[in-house]
Amino acid sequence: MNHLKAPFVCLLVIFLIGHSMAFAHERNTLVPRGHSKYIPSPIPDRVMLTLTATPHNSQTVNWRTSDGVERSIAQITKAHGRPGLHLSAQTIQGNHEVVQTENGQARYHRATFEALEPNTLYAYRVMGDDTWSEWFQFQTAPKDNTPFHFFYFGDAQNSVRSHFSRVIREAFMQNDRPAFMLHAGDMVNLREGNHDDEWGEWFDAGAFLNAMVPSAVVAGNHEFVNRPLRLRRALSPQFAPQFSTPNNGPEGFEETAYHLTYQNTLLVVLDSMNALYDDEAAKIQADWLDELLDESNHRWVIVSHHHPIHSVSVGRDNPVLREYWQPVFEHHGVDLVLQGHDHSYGRGPSAPSPDGNRAIENGPMYVVSVAGPKMYMIADENNPNMQRMAEGLQLYQTIEVSEDRIHFQAWTAAGELYDAFEIEQGSNGEKTINDLIPMDRPIHRCANPNKPEADRCWDGKELISLPGN
Repeated sequence: MNHLKAPFVCLLVIFLIGHSMAFAHERNTLVPRGHSKYIPSPIPDRVMLTLTATPHNSQTVNWRTSDGVERSIAQITKAHGRPGLHLSAQTIQGNHEVVQTENGQARYHRATFEALEPNTLYAYRVMGDDTWSEWFQFQTAPKDNTPFHFFYFGDAQNSVRSHFSRVIREAFMQNDRPAFMLHAGDMVNLREGNHDDEWGEWFDAGAFLNAMVPSAVVAGNHEFVNRPLRLRRALSPQFAPQFSTPNNGPEGFEETAYHLTYQNTLLVVLDSMNALYDDEAAKIQADWLDELLDESNHRWVIVSHHHPIHSVSVGRDNPVLREYWQPVFEHHGVDLVLQGHDHSYGRGPSAPSPDGNRAIENGPMYVVSVAGPKMYMIADENNPNMQRMAEGLQLYQTIEVSEDRIHFQAWTAAGELYDAFEIEQGSNGEKTINDLIPMDRPIHRCANPNKPEADRCWDGKELISLPGN
């Protein structure tokens, strides 16, 4: 009997060693095993501004503390150059909820600042246990229509602090203060290991920027986690407590579908994850959006959801979204649809034009992008739905909005312009696309000589544990 057991034990040891080595090769955070960097404490952290439905006169802040901090208190005042901010600060009482995570029990707080003045710089801080955060500052939206710009990031997802941090920070180094940031889903991975460490790294990557520039967030498939004994996944327990959305979406989707107005622009966020699980979820959101756009008189309409209408990468396709959502986009002349999920870059379509760089276009420009290090291969360099594509590039986008045009630029993590276009809108509502692709930037292909799989340039998780990293 012992002789029979010996080979089995050897095989088991070999399997466990191999599994351990594989797991070590795919670390997803910089937190050493056995260490706890992201345990909640009495000092406020993960301070996050999220856009309200009316960002010209209100703003919501979320933050985290240890469970013993039972009061949710923030202070706000108009910003000025003197140190005595507390002398004029108004105290705001918020609310909170307790969330159990791998790093222990935490209390998540939120407070909404209301009756603010448009186009005004404010300073605020949030309370912990017998302590405060630092003073942060944010700018309310102008009420009148003036040019503004915002950042758009595709999937951060893997090795977030190691690799996504340089993208979001480079965006700020190279640009003036943006009006807001848009994260198009899969901000973290949430598939194995310590999920709360991943959220901790996401907040570390943006650091104080998250607390000084408001964000709009999209729930991607990796914002959902498996639920025991159920077929469908549930939102990460941290998602809603740390990202307060306007809560004005269709019934049943209030946390993941919503809309807001920034000056003359309507921004709409949809839940593509549930739409792909259930046709009825796709239809409910389509009907809601159709009604919303029927009543809209905004100059520009921008929609964001995670899964693309037109996929770029190998083996990906979302026909349900084209069946239910694309007709609404096209019927109402949505201007931009900003997406993620494919871990590559692509944008289009617009109608073909004789000169190749200018076209009349009534429908949207669809964009897919990626900010993190997980990279897929593009399906076809001659994709008829795409005018510009890339694989193996970490990108961020700046989008400038004015009365008569949207100017879109895609920048690499090294600050190089990779793609650009403009959408011009005439007084009659007719739109013209101006193609501005840099002529010295050919299509970027994967440069990894050791691709992990035929359809992948990088897995993303192997990058932390590579020799020399």
